[in-house]
Amino acid sequence: TYNKVWAEAQKELEDNLLPEELSAQVLRPEKDRVVFVQRLATLFVGYVQVFRQLEEAYDQVVHPQKRRLIREVLDGVMGRLIELKSEMVEKELSEYHYMDDVIQDLNLTPMDIEIPVPQYFLSERRKVLQERREMLSSILSIMGVEERPKVDVQPVTARVLNIEEAIKIIQVTERARQGRLRAKFMREIQQAEERQKRAKDVDRGPAALNQAAVWRGFQQRTKTRKERDEEMIFLGMVLDPDHSQPCSSILVAKANQAKRRGKQEEYEEDFQKSFISVTEKLREMEGPDMRESLKDQIRQWFIECYDAAGSFPDYPEEEDGGSALIFSDKNPEELLETASKVEVDANKKDAKKDTGKKDKGDERPKEQSGIALWFADVWQNRNESQNFSQRHEIELIKEDKRKEIESEIRVQVDELMRQELATWKLALEKGKGGKAKGAAKKKKGPKNGKKKKKEKDLTADRTTDSLFQELVEQALVKQPENVRLEDYLGDYSYLGTTLRQTDIEPMPSLSDLRQLITLYAILPLGSQKVHEKAPLVKAILLAGPNGVGKKMLVHAICQETGATLFDLSPVNLVGKYPGKSGLQMLLHMVFKLDPTRLKKDLPKMLKTMKGGDCVLIVGTTQYPFNADIKSFCKLYGKIILIPRPDYASR
Repeated sequence: TYNKVWAEAQKELEDNLLPEELSAQVLRPEKDRVVFVQRLATLFVGYVQVFRQLEEAYDQVVHPQKRRLIREVLDGVMGRLIELKSEMVEKELSEYHYMDDVIQDLNLTPMDIEIPVPQYFLSERRKVLQERREMLSSILSIMGVEERPKVDVQPVTARVLNIEEAIKIIQVTERARQGRLRAKFMREIQQAEERQKRAKDVDRGPAALNQAAVWRGFQQRTKTRKERDEEMIFLGMVLDPDHSQPCSSILVAKANQAKRRGKQEEYEEDFQKSFISVTEKLREMEGPDMRESLKDQIRQWFIECYDAAGSFPDYPEEEDGGSALIFSDKNPEELLETASKVEVDANKKDAKKDTGKKDKGDERPKEQSGIALWFADVWQNRNESQNFSQRHEIELIKEDKRKEIESEIRVQVDELMRQELATWKLALEKGKGGKAKGAAKKKKGPKNGKKKKKEKDLTADRTTDSLFQELVEQALVKQPENVRLEDYLGDYSYLGTTLRQTDIEPMPSLSDLRQLITLYAILPLGSQKVHEKAPLVKAILLAGPNGVGKKMLVHAICQETGATLFDLSPVNLVGKYPGKSGLQMLLHMVFKLDPTRLKKDLPKMLKTMKGGDCVLIVGTTQYPFNADIKSFCKLYGKIILIPRPDYASR
């Protein structure tokens, strides 16, 4: 089942991929670039296989708590794929990488390393996307506009003729008509003479031979066509007409998949309701006991510190951990020393500048390792014989919420115990006859120097719906065409590595192009977590000759991710939002809804984009060499060549 698919993916991660990336031995730097890229390619193929298994499991597993864990692993694997791709691009100085030798060594097929688009990109946002489509349709219907391709119609202008020119045109036309009639009359006479001649000399032998030749030719052509069709079916190039309709087993499998997706929504709704009720019950039943237990432990710490140092300690501030610092495995003297060093360490961290580069490639495998341990502890050997329907488990909710409730109660208890500690200190000073110390001074926040100028909201008094409506009326927001990335057909490059070994740079295939679009555009736009943590690509340029599918790929990106399509091409912007202020307003509205004229303002907007802004700029051009190279390369982080279809793709 799909639980086994998930377990196999976790096993591949734990046994092969993560140990190779998190090896305890310090590996020597690899000086051979080819060997290093080969290692990265092998890791990339391994992560693609795991990604395919996790995507399938997440799409069909119905247990809501399992799905949350699978989602974390799935997002982590997607981010790691993008990181590995970026590293290969950096080392090989090319956007295209050919792994035909790797998949041959691993006994895989090109379909095994095809990167799929996760189903949850659209399924989990179905209601939002439906509302957006309805809003767009209603605005267009009010405007009386239909989404049809525009055809440029040139106005027809009539030329005034003089009498001589008009008579000449009439004469030419009339002579042509008479010539056609004369030719038709002569043709009929010739055909009648031939019929009379054949009627006099009737010979049945040649007629029979002609009939037999025509019949034998028809039979042979029919036989040849049938053999050719059988050969194409045998080679898998043509679908068998008997199998044009899906068989019953395929229909049943698709129905079961749809049924599981329906159960996912039902179980998720039950889980959310149970989550709220269990939280309230825990807060009501166990909250008072947690509060009293924390108070007793903190009071005991006060007494131990007084016995050890002869005075009551300072209570740790909330930003330093609060009472969580007290419950670490340390004696009172160590706790007093730790509390006194916290402020000094914090100041050192603020003053110290990070001059070295952080290796982000090691962070994600460590996260995956922690999730793998969680899977091994909770789900790997869990007895689910009593949970055949795969609904949520109450005990797991309680274990998760106890920590959260304890953290909330600890903050409340900290405030009370700070006041109690101040009272104890006051009583101790009065008992000694000394002057009571005032309350502890609050720490001053670090001085950050000049505050960063906040960007002015040009549309603060307007709603998102009104901005959306205005952009639709200006034909800047358009409905993307109903095409998917899988509709962009193209075969795999089977000789890429062989050609490179002979110092011949191969032409990339359309399969390689689909992989690039998925990694750079679809995965970051579809997953917020991937967009925030993976290497950020803000703008992509699709460059290629006319008719290779650049616009189709743009529409496919929007369809696969449910993104809104803003048409900011120069032709579409003519006469709209004129002047510098108008252009600033246009870009502000586009980026607020989540760019010739944009040469200066669009790069400024790109600088403000961060990982949380799910915005991608995609440009298309036939003539990239005509642009200003400096600003051109500054704007587009990725420039992707789209070749003409090769022989296999045609």
